[in-house]
Amino acid sequence: MSKKQRVQYSCQSCGHTSLQWLGKCPGCSAWNSFTEERVAESPRTKVSLKGEEVVALPLSGLTGTDVFRELTGTAEFDRVLGGGMVPGSAVLIGGEPGIGKSTLILEAMGTFAAGGGTVLYVTGEESLRQIGMRAERLGISSDRVVVAAETCLEKVFEAIKSTSPGAIVIDSVQTLFTLECEASAGSLTQLRETSARLIAKAKSLDATLFLIGHVTKEGFIAGPKTLEHMVDTVLYFEGDKDHLYRLLRAVKNRFGSIMETGIFEMTEAGLKEVLNPSEVFLAERPLGATGSAVVPSLEGTRTVLVEVQSLVCPTNFGVPRRTIVGVDYNRVMILAAVLEKKASLVLNNFDIFVKVAGGIRLTEPAADLAIIASVSSNYLEKPLDAKTVVFGEVGLTGEVRAVGRPGERVAEAAKLGFTRCILPCGNLKGLKAPKHMVLKGVSTVQEAIECFF
Repeated sequence: MSKKQRVQYSCQSCGHTSLQWLGKCPGCSAWNSFTEERVAESPRTKVSLKGEEVVALPLSGLTGTDVFRELTGTAEFDRVLGGGMVPGSAVLIGGEPGIGKSTLILEAMGTFAAGGGTVLYVTGEESLRQIGMRAERLGISSDRVVVAAETCLEKVFEAIKSTSPGAIVIDSVQTLFTLECEASAGSLTQLRETSARLIAKAKSLDATLFLIGHVTKEGFIAGPKTLEHMVDTVLYFEGDKDHLYRLLRAVKNRFGSIMETGIFEMTEAGLKEVLNPSEVFLAERPLGATGSAVVPSLEGTRTVLVEVQSLVCPTNFGVPRRTIVGVDYNRVMILAAVLEKKASLVLNNFDIFVKVAGGIRLTEPAADLAIIASVSSNYLEKPLDAKTVVFGEVGLTGEVRAVGRPGERVAEAAKLGFTRCILPCGNLKGLKAPKHMVLKGVSTVQEAIECFF
């Protein structure tokens, strides 16, 4: 080993370093996550700062201008990016293996190339023939999409220089390595070094950089949690492999909102944009069934109508079962306790199963009243009216609290033919009912249950 090299051990989950191997990481408590890395120590050199001045300007002298964006041509993808690609930005796309990340980015880059853009697609996991087979299946054929099967960063830079692309795709970032770093490929040191140099290169060329990373079973992008701080935008591609629909969420965006969500449908010909998700999610909804309630949920700047289903059965064993899919488990347990205490529904001897149809996940508190409606409907064996939507937040004292943007929720429900909406009394102030829509305000859980049936 060279005298200018030293050995250290780095945690591949959080990046914690140690001079000796540790079985458990003191930073993130992960087991067997330390790997050996050789670190080259660069010689110290004197840096002359003569003639260099720091440019500092007053805040009043800085003028804000609209960010120029390039459209990919995929509306749902552009929506989540904040309106399109920003030249010089770096976008990290995470998702479980096999969820469709490569298909998503290849389709988006195909439409971008069809509009006149140039794309360099670098793959480190698949061969050129495999990429060609996927492109043929997706119906993408363009000379403006250049594909390279390479994992060496220096050779990737040569391909960038020869093609001068407007968008660069790295699939995936864990496969890259640079010859200037002694660490093994896929290690945290290689990951940080290659990503930093790629981001700097993309900014110097005003090209949009897309880095694809896998998500571990803990739900983090494999290896580089610190990579999320280096990029401008972080997108997560989510969904159940057994369901047709996929959700693209933004968890960080320096050039747009993080509240946007893109919805896609997985078909034999690739991913298809779902432009009207409410109609799709309610297409197979059973009418007149107990335990079914519809809630207008906010997904970014648009409203999506989602069905909440519940099943309440007598317990056959000593401890009642609670199985929840698509909603936070603790929230449903709190709402069940509120039903017992404030609405006199005895649920301690019943199994409770709650599911959000379509594979979507509800995170906002406006879904509380819909869960209350769904559980009470199945418990009392009384179905809700098929043309009724419900939304509102429920507190521990049984009060129904107002939620944001009620007008958009009501308008979306009226557009799909719903004629009745049960909502918090606090949202009725200044809210005008659409034509053929009846608004009913409630202030407590007991009052809401009386309106449900």
